[in-house]
Amino acid sequence: MPTHSDTAHARRLRLLLNLSLVGVVFTSVVILIGAWTRLVDAGLGCPDWPGCYGALVVPDAERASLHSPHAPLEVFKAWVEMVHRYLASTLGLLVIGLLLLGAGLRRQPGYPWKTNVALLGVILLQGAFGAFTVTLKLWPQVVTLHLLGGLSVLVLFLWLHLGLRRFAKGDEPAAVKRRLTPLWMAAVALLVLQLALGGWVSSNYAGIACQGFPTCNGQWWPEMDWSEGFHLTQTVGPNYLHGQLHADARVAIHQGHRLGAVLLGLVLVSLAARHWQRARMRPWLGGLVIAYGVQLGLGIANVLMWLPLWLALLHTAGALSLVLLLALAVWHWREPAAEVEGSTRREKEWGHV
Repeated sequence: MPTHSDTAHARRLRLLLNLSLVGVVFTSVVILIGAWTRLVDAGLGCPDWPGCYGALVVPDAERASLHSPHAPLEVFKAWVEMVHRYLASTLGLLVIGLLLLGAGLRRQPGYPWKTNVALLGVILLQGAFGAFTVTLKLWPQVVTLHLLGGLSVLVLFLWLHLGLRRFAKGDEPAAVKRRLTPLWMAAVALLVLQLALGGWVSSNYAGIACQGFPTCNGQWWPEMDWSEGFHLTQTVGPNYLHGQLHADARVAIHQGHRLGAVLLGLVLVSLAARHWQRARMRPWLGGLVIAYGVQLGLGIANVLMWLPLWLALLHTAGALSLVLLLALAVWHWREPAAEVEGSTRREKEWGHV
């Protein structure tokens, strides 16, 4: 019969499981609101950080003018930016809460403490990127790293949740994990590259640099300036709202993103075909290929429809689904042991979690 201590442990573990799942959903929301902030040109809605014109809430026009006379207040954009900051700060508090709640379990075999600590480190780094996004005036390098940081937080929340589920079942991590084959590593590397290219497209305002599909501006291989488009040492100082690159450089960035999508698709389809006989992997790999197809269609539609806000947000949501599905596929590939069904040792000791 479970003791009072066992019941307390079970409650704490249930809370950890629920909060980590909330973290996955909440991080997705924060990333989407961050994308919306960019799309409505509100990234510099507040010219300072962490406050807005020196205040914790959006001030009136008079106070804003006294604080930053060079940056006239646009109330809507300022509130969009501040809501994003409030939500991101709440996400940071959630990470700290998970760390404190799990501290008492950290020495138990199988508890994903390292993932929890890594999550705290990444969320702190992400906060720094958020500050630099404003203070460096939307410098494309920082904006792109900020996106990748947000996606890293998403993956770590997911892996924390999966690790907690495994711990709750009483299963310890596999003694020998499957290694990622070159095909798996290519899929992960190409997805990261494609996400970075997507961030580079967005931060340099190259989303509609190519008109039409499958051609670009009526040509299969238009004039492009690859060296300028992927010049990663752009000067710090100018305001990068609406971008600083000339047309041929933006076309190169856009075409690079299209080529990356083709390579990624070939590798994902190859990966699914290679492991389709494994029933345990089929849902994740099948879902990954389907999500890629939907994301490809959304990308094409964005070009043909001139990047409407709602469709651009759906494209960002598609990127999130690809990240989550590939992370799940990698997790299940590296954990070869099937999950134990029914009540397990820890469930018996602590009660149902």
